[in-house]
Amino acid sequence: MAALLLLTSRMHASTEVLPALGLLSHQVKVLGTEPSALVDAPHADVILVDARYELPAAKSLCRLLRTTGVSSPVFVITTEGGLAALTADWGIDDVLIDTAGPAEVEARIRIATGRLALEAGEAVPNEINSGPVTIDESSYTAKVRGRILDLTFKEFELLKHLAQHPGRVFTRAQLLQEVWGYDYFGGTRTVDVHVRRLRAKLGTENESLIGTVRNVGYRFVMPPRTEDIARADAPARV
Repeated sequence: MAALLLLTSRMHASTEVLPALGLLSHQVKVLGTEPSALVDAPHADVILVDARYELPAAKSLCRLLRTTGVSSPVFVITTEGGLAALTADWGIDDVLIDTAGPAEVEARIRIATGRLALEAGEAVPNEINSGPVTIDESSYTAKVRGRILDLTFKEFELLKHLAQHPGRVFTRAQLLQEVWGYDYFGGTRTVDVHVRRLRAKLGTENESLIGTVRNVGYRFVMPPRTEDIARADAPARV
């Protein structure tokens, strides 16, 4: 989870500027674009500049950020029409269309922060650990209690997405959008089929990790910790 700083002159909620942020778990702080607001700005892994309406002002802000020695990646959020105004002298690291989907936004943030970590000589974590499930993004492998799972690419992506957000409920439409992408035209039945196959590969002992929320969708269920079970079984004190 990254710390994001969104700079916008209209002080909209982050989901109004970039709706995809509402579907991601990053922490987002919203600040105005006046220089005084930047003086005490909190640390951010990525800085997002709202350039949907006032392109000249956004360009000046991006260049100002670079002169202050900001090391965090700077992204511009703009409309498709605003792309024509972007040039190298903006001093930005990446650009996002305001209609970008959560999968694209997540990937761009992950790449930008990972590149920065590599340049700083830091180790970039590739493993996701959720309960008994371990997912290695670099090798596209997943294990449950140490056993390697034989997954297709979409089964792997579905498990990874759910395991990254334990407890969070996703509708079938959300999973289609975030795992399959906007260009997928199949029905939500596709999600049910992949969940059924994924549960079968997890095995009867672990199939409950993928929980069904009736009439809503699916979520990753973290198993209770050993100490929690022991506490529940302990006799009550009189």
